[in-house]
Amino acid sequence: MTAFSRTARFVVQLLVPACLLVATSGVSHAGDVKAGRAKAMMCQGCHGLDGLSKTSDAPNIAGQLEPYLVTQLQAFKSGLRKNDAMSVVAPSLSDKDIENLAAYFAAIEISVGKLPGQ
Repeated sequence: MTAFSRTARFVVQLLVPACLLVATSGVSHAGDVKAGRAKAMMCQGCHGLDGLSKTSDAPNIAGQLEPYLVTQLQAFKSGLRKNDAMSVVAPSLSDKDIENLAAYFAAIEISVGKLPGQ
């Protein structure tokens, strides 16, 4: 694989999810927060039930935009986005599960505090 094709592939891998996010940002997802919380039990080992990472390689997802979470979960499910843990979990998620999880984690309110010593 040439350097150009690696770069092109990398750009496509970044642009496709970004385009999907833009395309779906006006779409209202009908996720159910309560159902998402129940389904989130499977996420708590890495992301925590509160959406705050429990491991160094899992991102915080609390308070993320719902369309962004839907897009990323769909990318993991389709294999467009790769991660060892998510490659095991995401394929089992239905579209409704994805909407519900996204609604739940998006609904978590987060706050940013002042850094100590400032």
